[in-house]
Amino acid sequence: MAIKERFPGVFDVDGKLATKATFKDYRPFGEMVQGEYRLWDPTRSKLGAAIVKGLKQMPIRPGCKVLYLGLAHCFTASFVADIVGKEGVVYGVEISERPFTEALPIAEKYGNIVPINADARLPEKYNWIEKVDVVYVDVADTQMTEVAIRNAKAFLKPEGYVMLAIKARSIDVTEKPRVIVDREVEKFRAEGFEVVQVMMLDPLERDHGFVLARMK
Repeated sequence: MAIKERFPGVFDVDGKLATKATFKDYRPFGEMVQGEYRLWDPTRSKLGAAIVKGLKQMPIRPGCKVLYLGLAHCFTASFVADIVGKEGVVYGVEISERPFTEALPIAEKYGNIVPINADARLPEKYNWIEKVDVVYVDVADTQMTEVAIRNAKAFLKPEGYVMLAIKARSIDVTEKPRVIVDREVEKFRAEGFEVVQVMMLDPLERDHGFVLARMK
């Protein structure tokens, strides 16, 4: 078995993206396991797709505190939980009741995922959380960039990072996705963020962009 570490806590196992499994025999999504590694399907995860497509920096690392907006069923968040480990924490915000309910047993099993049933557009509703190293955003909202910026300003540590998956078709179904992504990126610059990297996630995630930015 050929193993290469892409980033701290993120691996290539025989050419496939993986994390070290927190639990030996726990596979909540039926994911494949090779030895002590969970294989991370990049067609089911925008963060996984971004890594495979050539993400240059990975600010989510062991011991990190992450605010995860758009927890959904906890798929990607479970891999983030693997990465940050027991010394880290993932605060997962999800507004929809059904996926939030489905995420609860996974969050309970992991122990380092804190599920929050709230609207990511209203960060004041969960203002009790601590400052974080990374704000990760994957929400289907026309104001997703504004949501990312608002939460980053509320919760990011100085020089912390924001990672945003841009669902272009949630913003405009008529414009070219790259044009939409470039327009959204300018909103970060206008608010004083340093844009570190911008990429499109096709064909792994169709019509999606991904932005890595840093709080100045």
